[in-house]
Amino acid sequence: MLGIRTVLWTLSVALSVVTGADFKAHNCSEVRQASIAKGFSFENVPLQETSGDHLRVCPQGSTCCTSEMEDKFGQRSKLELENLVDETSHELRSTFVSRHKKFDEFFLELLENTEKSLNEMFVRTYGKPYMQNSEVFQNLFAELKRYYTGGNVNLEEMLNDFWSRLLERMFTLLNSQYVITEDYLECISKYTDQLKPFGDVPKKLKAQVTRAFIVARTFVQGLSVGREVASRVSKVSSTPACIRALTKMMYCPYCQAMPSVKPCNNYCLNVMKGCLANQADLDPEWNQYIGG
Repeated sequence: MLGIRTVLWTLSVALSVVTGADFKAHNCSEVRQASIAKGFSFENVPLQETSGDHLRVCPQGSTCCTSEMEDKFGQRSKLELENLVDETSHELRSTFVSRHKKFDEFFLELLENTEKSLNEMFVRTYGKPYMQNSEVFQNLFAELKRYYTGGNVNLEEMLNDFWSRLLERMFTLLNSQYVITEDYLECISKYTDQLKPFGDVPKKLKAQVTRAFIVARTFVQGLSVGREVASRVSKVSSTPACIRALTKMMYCPYCQAMPSVKPCNNYCLNVMKGCLANQADLDPEWNQYIGG
């Protein structure tokens, strides 16, 4: 998984590439050509450098930029940052989405196949008596699924209730010649632990099922949280200060007749730290999350 620092470094390198190549002085005609190459459609690029008193972000000395150009440079800086963050985090988001989907499908299919196999085996073995009481098992699997998908289910209580209801049904079937009252069945249920009609099976099954389902639900919820966090941090809410810093770094060289100047990596990294300050604050928690 990508750490925040790795993302920042990647973005700083990408932004360095976006801005151009080696340093070399250019006149305003080259600024026009470089702007067209970047997809801008400026109509009034000065032929010669003029006074930059009208500029609000870039240096106000001699300039090749109009106010319109500076404004569009700011808009483009914001858009490029958002696109770069989105592209850089795309693989991470896709990983969480695909792994969550695969595990969720696998576990639900496993649960469904287990219920189906158990039902088929009991139908062959016990026939009509089982079929008349199969809702006991159907309810068990429905509650297990509800727990896995985030429902408010107490596994221990639910499993205890399952064995109590199963005992009541079996006792009634095996003693069909008698009239069994609800009070009598309730009395039997109270002494289930002492009587142990199913031996140690309930205890062993409870331990195995509880452990397996707690791990499965925690894992799939963890993937879901990771997916949501990665999706949220990929949406950058750029502040005016961030846009100003990006514009100065990426496009003010155009205004200074140096459209191919390349900012150093440390400069890019510092700008990115400012623009992604909220995301960077998550670094310790995120590293702990992916390391857990």
